[in-house]
Amino acid sequence: QVQLVESGGDLVQTGGSLRLSCAASGITFRLNTFGWYRQAPEKQREFVARISAYGSTDYVDDVKGRFTISRDNAKNTVYLQMNGLKPEDTAVYYCHAPRSNTWGQGTLVTVSS
Repeated sequence: QVQLVESGGDLVQTGGSLRLSCAASGITFRLNTFGWYRQAPEKQREFVARISAYGSTDYVDDVKGRFTISRDNAKNTVYLQMNGLKPEDTAVYYCHAPRSNTWGQGTLVTVSS
């Protein structure tokens, strides 16, 4: 059974940084693509970033240059480094494994103005 467990969410001030982690189990980690999504209050869940098994990445436009997705195949963990945080980044952030369509439970990021 595939499981994804996110961590690292917190309350930060505008301009601050956070690193989210997504620990995966029950999956051949190195062969899989992983994504980060977020859902702000009263809004739909939206794509944030993706990293392929080969390490190629893509991002939604409004986080380009601020967020960096990475992976550590030895630790079965995907990261999302978030710099220059803005109040509009406030959301629950979810990790996703598309091949198995597995979602984590989410981690809350709150950016105060």
